Amino acid sequence: MFGAGQIAEVASWCFDNDSPYEVVAFTVDREYLAQTSLLGRPVVPFDEVADRYSNADHAMFVAIAYGRLNQSRTQTVQRVRAAGYRCSNYISSRALIAGAVVPDSNTFVMELNNVQPFARLGSNVWLWAGNHIGHHSVIEDNCFLASHVVVSGSVRVGESSFIGVNATIRDNVTVGARNVIGAGVVILADTEPAQVFIGPKVEASRVPSHRLRGI
Repeated sequence: MFGAGQIAEVASWCFDNDSPYEVVAFTVDREYLAQTSLLGRPVVPFDEVADRYSNADHAMFVAIAYGRLNQSRTQTVQRVRAAGYRCSNYISSRALIAGAVVPDSNTFVMELNNVQPFARLGSNVWLWAGNHIGHHSVIEDNCFLASHVVVSGSVRVGESSFIGVNATIRDNVTVGARNVIGAGVVILADTEPAQVFIGPKVEASRVPSHRLRGI
């Protein structure tokens, strides 16, 4: 598994407990090597990994989230493939997948996701827990959807986009490539590439909580 942070720990747990794979080691680039073991398994520099874990006998999964608008993960997947490794997928056994998923594409689908019929996930797509992907919708390559996103029917989400917790996209909308849609945002019309949508900031009340509860 490429990565040695919290995302890698979560991904490792998922693979170990809910997939046919066994995680045997973690790897990172040498300049980021801060520890030699994680969860009881070795962490090795990426420039040494092929000598210890051959690409003929091992697949790899890139456990990097949405840094640099998904480009860190995307570029690492390309490097892993260039080294001859197959990139595995993780699809939770508690997800409902009636749509299409690209095999061996570094796709990660956590529990309680609902991907409806005729929907399609591109390569290197991450769905954190509890999302709804409506019928005939397409999530293009290298996207990351945080938890409880609602993508209605016949939506297209452009490549390398990030969609935050509890965002909603209405039906028949096209989201441009490399969009950032913040937590709780509602998208009702097509967007242009590289747009950013941020919901309204919630202001704290001047009344302290003990007054609300009579403490």
